Amino acid sequence: MASRDASLDAVADAVIRTTLHSLPEPVRVAAESCVIEAVNLTDCLAAGEALEDDLLGLFEGAALTEAEPESPLQLPRIRLFIDNLWEFAERDTSRFRDEVRITLLHELGHYLGYNEDEIAHRGLE
Repeated sequence: MASRDASLDAVADAVIRTTLHSLPEPVRVAAESCVIEAVNLTDCLAAGEALEDDLLGLFEGAALTEAEPESPLQLPRIRLFIDNLWEFAERDTSRFRDEVRITLLHELGHYLGYNEDEIAHRGLE
């Protein structure tokens, strides 16, 4: 498994907290029901998960617009793939912060029930 970079984790965690805090109250309250995790995609792949190797983020589970989840496996979760975000940002900390924020907002859009076109229309891509 890839080793975790604690400094990248700290930066990502700070961006996540700041981004969530900056959301309008109804969205912020809704986001409290969604698990948000910063993980390494390489660790997920090594654990046998069938994921595309170029993902920056992923929303999983039931969106707010869907019926209540029938099982805990459907609980909403956003995963931000820190290692891919770092590489996508070309190992630039400022760009990394921007990409974490953009990816989080994009995945939150999916959680809120927006499709790709609606996310793009709202500038969350």
